Amino acid sequence: MITELKNVGLSDKEAKVYLAMLELGPASVLEIAAKAGINRPTAYVQIESLKKIGLVSSQTKGKKQLFIAESPSQLEHILDIRNKELEQQKQELRSILPELGTIFRLGDEKPLVRYFEGKEGLLRMQEEFLKIKTREILGIFSMDAVYNLFPEHSDDYSARRIKKGIASKIIYTSEKGPTLAANDTQTLRKAKFLSPQKMPFTADITVFDNSIAISSLKGKIGGTIITNTEVANSFKTLFQLVWNSLE
Repeated sequence: MITELKNVGLSDKEAKVYLAMLELGPASVLEIAAKAGINRPTAYVQIESLKKIGLVSSQTKGKKQLFIAESPSQLEHILDIRNKELEQQKQELRSILPELGTIFRLGDEKPLVRYFEGKEGLLRMQEEFLKIKTREILGIFSMDAVYNLFPEHSDDYSARRIKKGIASKIIYTSEKGPTLAANDTQTLRKAKFLSPQKMPFTADITVFDNSIAISSLKGKIGGTIITNTEVANSFKTLFQLVWNSLE
């Protein structure tokens, strides 16, 4: 019976615990653990896992908490849910297959251009930045536009960048003036301020590895990543030119 329960999606220990509970009726964790042949902490973990998928309920009797197996007919409902999740995963795969096919066909021969729509698209672009191999990101952006769109930017993306040991070298504009330290070793960031009056910048340009990302932060939100060594190197040169021209 354990094998059959595993075939419908339960783990080995979940199957042992559920079968033990079916046989025991309302029972304590200690009783269930003994019946299933596992230790008490492990039994409790499996019970909580089974509760999340609707196969276990609980009741309090005096000061004692008892756990009860739900009807086996609930297993069919669980399969229905998992089938829906599988179908959703298939649909998501179909949606990215054209992009995967493009990467497969182009390789390193031609520039690869990928488009990302909306705020969620920009968040996906940020995930690409955190996969770099060179360990340094170059960026030119409007800080006001970034924080208007992503208020938690510093707490989320920047924190993960620092944790991965990825350095950041940025040129930024802001109506608030130069708010960042020129060389912040704690955040692995070097920064130079450029007045928004001199450069009315409302976008975000990021260079990482052999790619350049261009993001629109106002109006129609979205972005593009161009993957090509020559294009990326050219933008790195332009970045360095601007960087050196600033005090």
